[in-house]
Amino acid sequence: MKINHLGHSAVLVETGEARALLDPGNLSDGWHGLTDLDAILVTHQHPDHLDPEQLPALIRANPHARIMVEPSIIGLIEDGTLPQLGPADPIHAGEQTAIGDLLIEAVGGHHAIIHRDIPRIGNVGYVLRSEGQPTFFHPGDSLEVAPGGVDVLAIPTYGPWAAMKETIDFVRAVGAMEGFPIHDGLLNERGFGLIFGRVNAMTETKAFDLRGGATREF
Repeated sequence: MKINHLGHSAVLVETGEARALLDPGNLSDGWHGLTDLDAILVTHQHPDHLDPEQLPALIRANPHARIMVEPSIIGLIEDGTLPQLGPADPIHAGEQTAIGDLLIEAVGGHHAIIHRDIPRIGNVGYVLRSEGQPTFFHPGDSLEVAPGGVDVLAIPTYGPWAAMKETIDFVRAVGAMEGFPIHDGLLNERGFGLIFGRVNAMTETKAFDLRGGATREF
């Protein structure tokens, strides 16, 4: 399984028969211009995970890609809050679907609490499995669910809803052998280094720095 971190929460996952892009948001541009995608997966409606300006062009460039989104996004498309994304399919927590050799499972259901006065929205994390390859988990903006059997974890590093103590406990709970930071678009170099170092020092998960569009084969 090849994984390419394309900035902030955007991640490209490639197996022998599938290319899936997760969370093409507006705090990254490394996913602009991608083609030959089989799937585009969106964890929730926030623009740093779903760029309303650039995503339609990505979809036009990948007309055969299956688009799967957290269910509330469909309502926002229907009422005009978000642009048309083509034949997007809602995927609820607990549902599974297969694309090529890739089995995709949605987990969770709720975004992390930002503040008690801000209504919570939906969020589905994605567990990606392919026979004979590592299992990958992208949680979106939620640390509530720790699926079993995860080998590679996308680690949300910082957000207005996050605290390092929660990040460390989440990484420990998932128990993946390897991982890499995501959701880092609001961090400067020192902030990234602090959290990256703590994850490596305080958990059993070996974290890799994949910023700058680096690709790693897990």
